[in-house]
Formats: sequence, C-alpha cells, structure tokens
Amino acid sequence: MIYSKAKTEDIEKVFSIFSAAIKHMEELKIHQWDEIYPDLQIISEDISKNQMYIGKKDGKPAVCFVLSEEFDEEYKNGKWLLPDAKFCVIHRLCVSPDFQNQGLAAETLKYIENLCKDQGYDSIRLDCFTQNPYSQKLYDKAGYSITGYADWRKGRFELREKVLK
Repeated sequence: MIYSKAKTEDIEKVFSIFSAAIKHMEELKIHQWDEIYPDLQIISEDISKNQMYIGKKDGKPAVCFVLSEEFDEEYKNGKWLLPDAKFCVIHRLCVSPDFQNQGLAAETLKYIENLCKDQGYDSIRLDCFTQNPYSQKLYDKAGYSITGYADWRKGRFELREKVLK
C-alpha cells in the first residue's frame, strides 16, 4: 500500500471511493453517509487544505482519509483520556468496497498512528457511527476507547481516542 496526500487531480478517484462505499453501506443497511455528506465540495476542501490522503494498492485507489486538528463542537462531549494532549483527528476513513476484507483499514490505521507519532501527537481522536458494526470492530480491535457520544444528522456516534505512547 502506498499512501500520499491527495492532489486536486485525485478528486474524482477519492469521490469514487466514497460513492462506492456509500452504495455498499446502504446495501448493508448502514445509513452513515449519503449525497449530502461527504460530497464533492467537502472532499475538494479536504484536498485544498492538504488534509486528504489516498492509499493505492497495486496502483489502484483503495482507501482515503483525512487527518487534521479540526473537530466538531460535539467533541466537547468526550471524556478524553488525555484532555490536554496534542491530538490529531481522523475524519472520513473509507475503504473502497473492491478492497474490503483484506485488512486495509487496520493497515491504514497503523500507518496513521505512525505518522501521527512522527508528527509529535500524543493521541488520535475520531468519531464512529454506532450503527456501523464494521467500524466499531475495527476501532475496538485497534485499541480506540469510547470516551463519549455525539449526535449528528444521521444519528449517534461514539467519540473515541487512542493514546500513542
């Protein structure tokens, strides 16, 4: 797997990963994302802010995610493990359905954790849809603790954190 920052010319590749994943999640009755979120404008902003990453396997787009220090107001609901830590937030981690069930999400989390350690972060935070058992299993197995909950348009999300030390 080769990871890099997504560039403007990657926008269609990234959008196609999300579009395929949304269709697949809908088939599984997981109503986490839709045509409103994440859309082309959000993806374009992620890329222009230099926060979107794309992972390619055998030269094909397989996974994408955003890393930033930005977070929603609802993150105040978390009882964070390291409340005063320097932390990074994972947003919109998405594996193309063509590459699912190959361990790529877990491999990508390891990549993210190493990248964040190298950049001096103490922990990683994220939110996980409570109606997505696949994400919950991934984050449980990777050691991300539930620290609280947030409610957004699509429902309830777990706030999670992993200490990187």
